[in-house]
Amino acid sequence: MESKNYLEDISEIKTMMSRSSRFISLSGLSGILAGIYALVGAALAYLKLNAGSYYYDAIPRSGYEKLEPSMIADLLSIAVGVIVLALLTGIVLSMRKAKRSGEKIWDVTSKRLVLNFFIPLVAGGIFCLVLLQYGIVGLVASATLIFYGLACVNASKYTLGDVRYLGIANIVLGLIATQFIGYGIFFWALGFGVLHIVYGAVMHFKYDRKTV
Repeated sequence: MESKNYLEDISEIKTMMSRSSRFISLSGLSGILAGIYALVGAALAYLKLNAGSYYYDAIPRSGYEKLEPSMIADLLSIAVGVIVLALLTGIVLSMRKAKRSGEKIWDVTSKRLVLNFFIPLVAGGIFCLVLLQYGIVGLVASATLIFYGLACVNASKYTLGDVRYLGIANIVLGLIATQFIGYGIFFWALGFGVLHIVYGAVMHFKYDRKTV
């Protein structure tokens, strides 16, 4: 009997330590919605590129394409819109989940999570702008997937371990996309869209239902 209580105490201590060192209020539903936003954004970008007769011309051959400034602005607007919607949704749903479980949404752990996530992400964003500057459009989708994957892996030590697998999957997908220049938008939709929906569904059924 005493041994059973001792094991329960150890389990409770481990749970408390995990809660104090990891941000566990990430919402699986926000991952699903982020994936949907990404698919819509990819569809809009695809239509925009096809309307300008860019997609199946020079890009599949070399990866270099001189896009008009207006086209670049439109594509960046779509990307920023998807990012803003995903972030706002993630913040709102994570706050709701934290409130239900009695956790703090903004503490030392969440600050470390955000910092470690955004360092690779911001670096990747700047790198993608440089690619656009030199007209290397064919590698932009690959670069976004790789740097986003690195951001997830880098931040995973401060949150649920499942984020690491999402990051690794995006890195692998981004590397594969480098060999299929001109079809990056499909890989972009697969990584940011489909993988996020699958990840969000797994997170929801694995963690979120326990807090409802």
